[in-house]
Amino acid sequence: MFILTILTFSLSFFFPGEHLANISGQINATPEQLELVALEYGKHESVLYQYWYYLNHLFQGNLGVSMNSQLPVADEIMSHLPATIELTLVALFIAMIAGIPIGFIAAIRHRKKTDNLILSFSMIGYSIPVFWLALLAILVFSIQLGWLPSAGQISLVYEIEQVTGILFIDILISDTPYKWQAFNNATTHIILPACVIALAPATIFVRLARTAMLSVLDSHYIKAAMAKGLNTRQIVFRHAIRNAMVNVIRDVGLQFANLVTLAMVTEVIFNWPGIGNWLIQSIYQRDYTAIQGGLLALSSFIFIVHILTDFIYASLNPLARGSKHAS
Repeated sequence: MFILTILTFSLSFFFPGEHLANISGQINATPEQLELVALEYGKHESVLYQYWYYLNHLFQGNLGVSMNSQLPVADEIMSHLPATIELTLVALFIAMIAGIPIGFIAAIRHRKKTDNLILSFSMIGYSIPVFWLALLAILVFSIQLGWLPSAGQISLVYEIEQVTGILFIDILISDTPYKWQAFNNATTHIILPACVIALAPATIFVRLARTAMLSVLDSHYIKAAMAKGLNTRQIVFRHAIRNAMVNVIRDVGLQFANLVTLAMVTEVIFNWPGIGNWLIQSIYQRDYTAIQGGLLALSSFIFIVHILTDFIYASLNPLARGSKHAS
């Protein structure tokens, strides 16, 4: 996080244009306004003092003002980040529900036609570009079949007050009489972009689950269970799956970072009101304060998910806590 703040602080020196104007977010700022910004951010001091002023603003929740909307960047992030969290969590759930069982099946049918077929399809799925898959999904499921909507988070006929920012929670706590119709409408909107995002991580989960299950099935306690006369079903469901899942969970954090990257492109195509769409639009509009703050917020979010994943992995696997903790 410390290195990330240094990176985002350094970006302000590389952006084209007037340095103080980029920080203030005011395009047509007067010399008096620029002087106030210079005093506020310590621009007459050394670089170390400027970095210290920058950290003080971060701790106060001040990420600057957007050059495009003239709104605080922190408010913009808080209004767009929940939509991205919602989309990526649903995509992660789909990827794990689809990928992990298929990977276990491939490991159980190791070196057979089923295993080769699953590995072939997973390689094809991982190789498909997400932007091409998104456009193809819209063409087939939205335009030709008409099963799912092609854009947006919910239809305009439903007015849901934003409380948490996560639409499904806001719908459930709202007072609208059409609560379940709105919930169903939001579900149909999220299915297509979530499935598009989930395809590549699902194929990775297939390979991770397959490798983890093969490692577990080759362990001594599984061989001992076979020698006792337990059948394949008992060995897999009682002993192998739980231990293989521990190794899969270890890599969930890495796949979540991949999900966020895929979501940024997918949000633009599906017009999803998330931070990825907002950040890419900020790049197009050369909104440098928004780029700086959005990069910091999105990277911090990914870091937090990595840390939480490590804690979950350590809680499930005593061997990951080290020999000092009696493992």
